[in-house]
Amino acid sequence: MKDLEKLNFDEKLEKLKKLKEERDAVILAHYYVNEDIQAIADYIGDSFFLAQKATELKKRTIVMAGVYFMGESVKILNPGKTVSMPDIGADCPMAHMISVEKIKEMREKYEDLAVVTYINSTAEIKAYSDICVTSSNAAKIVNKLKEKNIFFVPDKNLGNYIKKSLPNKNVILNDGCCPVHDEIDVNDVRAYKGKVKILAHPECRKEILDLADFIGSTKAIIKESGKYDDVLVVTEEGIFTELKKKYPNINLRKLKKEAICNDMKKLTVDKVIRAIKNNENQVEVDKEISKRALIPLKRMLELGA
Repeated sequence: MKDLEKLNFDEKLEKLKKLKEERDAVILAHYYVNEDIQAIADYIGDSFFLAQKATELKKRTIVMAGVYFMGESVKILNPGKTVSMPDIGADCPMAHMISVEKIKEMREKYEDLAVVTYINSTAEIKAYSDICVTSSNAAKIVNKLKEKNIFFVPDKNLGNYIKKSLPNKNVILNDGCCPVHDEIDVNDVRAYKGKVKILAHPECRKEILDLADFIGSTKAIIKESGKYDDVLVVTEEGIFTELKKKYPNINLRKLKKEAICNDMKKLTVDKVIRAIKNNENQVEVDKEISKRALIPLKRMLELGA
């Protein structure tokens, strides 16, 4: 342990390179993790990109630098591969804000119902769903479904955004949210209205989205930012690593109280190295749950393409 901690960043990079070759490993990272993790990742992206990329990779070992539901999704899509997490305790609170019992209750209440599950959810919840979505494809996928009634879980804010976008559907909301996005101060955002372009993630509350000039997924926000000289980005602060790299000349505004996912920030380069070296923190999903959860995940990749 101490030997690893004494190494400088370049030495750690060299160690990682050798370990990845030995273990036939690849590192996937979400935009919300720390800058040094993004620096060592082979692929960086939002939830949809990472889920899609995981199905294309030939490596035997996949290290998912993100929170636990992401590791589960990668394992479900790649059951024959070793999937590890740098920190098995890095979790998403929102993923646990819906129960199987609630889904069963809603299925009994509505005949013509599709359970649409945000990818930020547990494998068990996915197994009881009709289809999964991400923030980048949710509205597109829901609009393609034949069912009129949509029980959208677990995020009420993203669900409400879809409800507003698709008045032809009866979108039923669940009482769940991303605490990081849900707690963003509307006054902090309002202070910039009319002064700069405001770009917001749909996990934010309605009053935040009403102030936004653009609403989109992490990937969409990154793309949209390049169109302006001065922007306020309203989402988790990890996005600024990619924004600064991609657009060094843009004036990037931050919220006074930065939106920080503490679980994403649990990850370190040392933890990534240990995960590969020692085959630590392997993700395992019950075979029956995995089999059932694979169906809505595959539907997402097909309809969201």
